[in-house]
Amino acid sequence: MYTLKLDIPQFLQEYWQKKPLVIKGAFPQFADPISADELAGLACEEEISSRIVVTKDHDWEVIQGPFEDYDRYGESHWQLLVQAVNHWYPDSQPLVEALRFLPDWRFDDLMVSFATPQGGVGPHVDNYDVFIIQGEGERRWTVGDNTPQHPRGGNANSPLVEDFTPIIDVVLEKGDMLYIPPGFPHCGETLTMAMSYSIGFRAPSQQELVSEIADYLLDNNLGQQRFTSKTEASHPGIVSQASQVGIMSLLSQLSQDPTQYQIILGKLLSQNRFELDICEGEEAYSIEDLQDAFSQGAGVSRIGGLKVLRLEHDATPRLFINGAVHELAHTPTDIIAQLSDNVCLSADEAIAMCQHEEVQHLLLQLINQGLYYLTDDEA
Repeated sequence: MYTLKLDIPQFLQEYWQKKPLVIKGAFPQFADPISADELAGLACEEEISSRIVVTKDHDWEVIQGPFEDYDRYGESHWQLLVQAVNHWYPDSQPLVEALRFLPDWRFDDLMVSFATPQGGVGPHVDNYDVFIIQGEGERRWTVGDNTPQHPRGGNANSPLVEDFTPIIDVVLEKGDMLYIPPGFPHCGETLTMAMSYSIGFRAPSQQELVSEIADYLLDNNLGQQRFTSKTEASHPGIVSQASQVGIMSLLSQLSQDPTQYQIILGKLLSQNRFELDICEGEEAYSIEDLQDAFSQGAGVSRIGGLKVLRLEHDATPRLFINGAVHELAHTPTDIIAQLSDNVCLSADEAIAMCQHEEVQHLLLQLINQGLYYLTDDEA
């Protein structure tokens, strides 16, 4: 377990998505949930997103994984980054749990980095919120103000920005945490061999929303309504202001109808950017198998990174899980809430929930899909 020393109400009111914050000693007696060797092992896997960034004179080279050998990079000026470690390494989940005072739909992933002295990724700006937790070693971080930044070297395709004037300049030691909202440029420099943990939170972009709306309408053969007008422009080559507003109102109508937008949002927000470690078994479980396992003390848990969401004031009792919709019309709302809020269920909790036939069948389906799994001990 990781205990976070943070005044959460104050943080949400004064800092969240507003300004950066350094929390020295945020995690007292912090212990790295993963070793450098274990991280390197994850970066060997084809399905896991990883990269090495090599620091050069006023430049950075990015090499995409997987990696089999690190000797050629030497003992300084490089950094290994592995995305979605929480999907593949269950022992990292307790660190994620420490920040679940923020909603799951915003959570992106836990990225873990191993950095050698002088290693870093260069000055850059993220479009999401990030909490950087320092493990072993020390890193110096500088953070600039949320002002327009210029691409490094004038290259519009570069993820890097020009150097900036810091408003924060701090050395993070084990257990320290740095919060950076979207839009604030920042840069990390490794002082000693270091492990760092970046927990990101993001919201969907307009592109992602429009794409999900289009997919939903096409998949369900909806959105057939066309614009009609009462008057037309007096010139043949002009599109009147009234027509412009009327056409675009076809989209705004979707955003005002919960029966339309709730399912779109639920599917979109429950999906992950990174591949999940789906653990589908060789043989499917039956209801009897499930009941027997629970009676013998087995609990049940989600795989790492799986999002199980419910919508407030949803038009239909249901859960959204990994982009799929699971209707639970006859299940009490408190049981639906328990399923969405709890990553693990003890045997007793699972037995109680399975008194509801819909929940029993849902758990069976999720286990057979490899999205949930039985645990040996009670959660």
